[in-house]
Amino acid sequence: MKRRLDQLLANLGYCSRREARRGFGGMRVAVEGDVVKDSAIKVEPDTVTIDGEPLDHPDGILVLLNKPIGLVCSHDEREGPSIYGLFPGRWRRRNPVITSVGRLDKDTSGLLLVTDQSQLVHRLTSPKHKVPKVYRATLSRDLDPALIETFASGTLQLEDDKAPLAPATLTIREPRVAEITLIEGKYHQVRRMFASQGWHVESLHRERFGDLTLGDLKPSEWHELPLTTFADKQG
Repeated sequence: MKRRLDQLLANLGYCSRREARRGFGGMRVAVEGDVVKDSAIKVEPDTVTIDGEPLDHPDGILVLLNKPIGLVCSHDEREGPSIYGLFPGRWRRRNPVITSVGRLDKDTSGLLLVTDQSQLVHRLTSPKHKVPKVYRATLSRDLDPALIETFASGTLQLEDDKAPLAPATLTIREPRVAEITLIEGKYHQVRRMFASQGWHVESLHRERFGDLTLGDLKPSEWHELPLTTFADKQG
């Protein structure tokens, strides 16, 4: 679908619409190979090049990140170093801006999806779609097998919550190491669940989101996913 050139470039983070109207901020903009000066023309995104290069993800962004400990999932610089510093600066100037699908807190590592597709964010974070998220938690003391039934009951209600949590699957891997599968993502949910039963989570790592795993990605590394990755999960 054709879009106004100035709006297209602004939405993709190349320049503001004012800069586009004033000459594209010094960039060499071409449409179908021909250099253009008129920022108001309507174009097909795949026909536009900037300084000889195709537009950067004109249809949208979806990436899988191995989030390291120490970074927050926030655009507010007052909260400290952010995951968004791991990505190209232009992505942070896009409209809509890239955002994480749910959040992992500063002290939690592992699989995190980042996208500029707001509908995808809503779909993947909505409990009604039951997208499983698998975490590996290391606890401060040996686990009690009774926790398995407690977490699976669907009756566990955390302090200040208005309703019980959805059933969660707990598997004890080692005396102090557990795997927990959730279909919702409340604030600090895993840590609060264990704390409500008297256990302290010493480390937490998300291993899987839906069918996705980290593979051989190292902390701070990321790779792109097709925007159609979750197409069959729409509802």
